[in-house]
Amino acid sequence: MSKLSLNGLSFEALTEWLGQLSERERRMVVAGAVLVPLLLVFGVLLPLDHSVAQAHARLLKKRTDLEWMQGVAPELAASPQPPSAAGESLLVIVDRSARESGLSGALSGSEPAGPGALSLRLQKAPFDVLVVWLARLAQQNGIRVDSATIDSAGAPGLVNAAVVLHSG
Repeated sequence: MSKLSLNGLSFEALTEWLGQLSERERRMVVAGAVLVPLLLVFGVLLPLDHSVAQAHARLLKKRTDLEWMQGVAPELAASPQPPSAAGESLLVIVDRSARESGLSGALSGSEPAGPGALSLRLQKAPFDVLVVWLARLAQQNGIRVDSATIDSAGAPGLVNAAVVLHSG
């Protein structure tokens, strides 16, 4: 008879040990031997695999978006900047366009950031709406983004942002 050994524990020793257990204990050991791998697979490995697949899909989408943005950046940089609205202050333009875009509720504060510049804080703003709004400010009013810090607000698609805008 060949000897099967697992870390110094032979098959015969395992069989002998199981033989010394009562019927109830043997059933519990066998049930544990079946349930532990199942719990490991269904309770840990499959959820982990699912979350990794979701993260990979999000990363792929973000890379695609980045490639698109890098492709249109030279075209946008070369386009002439329209002048800002005649005589209106930067604060008035930003406030009006934020209301039109549905971002007025997300604006949590603004303060001057130098001549012709305005610093804004937005809380729980929809990211897509924020980006479209900033693009529209640039296209329609010649207002550019000097700097922006954008962080997740917890809920998918919502962000907290600190943006410094500059007219002209």
